[in-house]
Amino acid sequence: MTKKDIEKEKLRLKVQAYDHKLIDVSCRQIIEVAKRQDAEVIGPMPLPTEVKHYTVNRSTFVHKNSREQFELKAHKRLIDILNPTQALIESLSTLNLPSGVDIEIKMV
Repeated sequence: MTKKDIEKEKLRLKVQAYDHKLIDVSCRQIIEVAKRQDAEVIGPMPLPTEVKHYTVNRSTFVHKNSREQFELKAHKRLIDILNPTQALIESLSTLNLPSGVDIEIKMV
């Protein structure tokens, strides 16, 4: 047997949201669905938070020294599910997640 034969098939979920509480609740919900289907779950592993900074002039024409600064943080989590079944994939794709949570499902 080679190493590739021993290696298990896995489903990789990349979850992204702007609210850290919302992403934690969504990850918990995804893990509960996977555990109900008797799947082995690895994660959620936190990925680095992506921070975007924006600087905007307060005035439209003059007073360039008067500016406002904003930042937008994108929180990300990674969940691996080992040996997923077709029923599990269907239940994950029809899962009702809160708005603002983006999920990307990929077979690895």
